[in-house]
Amino acid sequence: MHDEPTIRLDHFLQACGIPTGGQAKQLIQNGNVMVNGQVETRRRKKLREGDEVELEGEVFVVSAATDDGLE
Repeated sequence: MHDEPTIRLDHFLQACGIPTGGQAKQLIQNGNVMVNGQVETRRRKKLREGDEVELEGEVFVVSAATDDGLE
């Protein structure tokens, strides 16, 4: 069991500027999102601090400073 704070992938994408959860879901399900170099199709994937999320050639690093924050 992990006690580290986490944020769901779909929520993280919204914090990075994707306007709606529906758009985040489509991007993830279509295979357009990579987490730590691997295509990720689970929108509820739990991200931890330091994980790297790539979308449309841009890389975002999960940190406690993310707008939604880690839970």
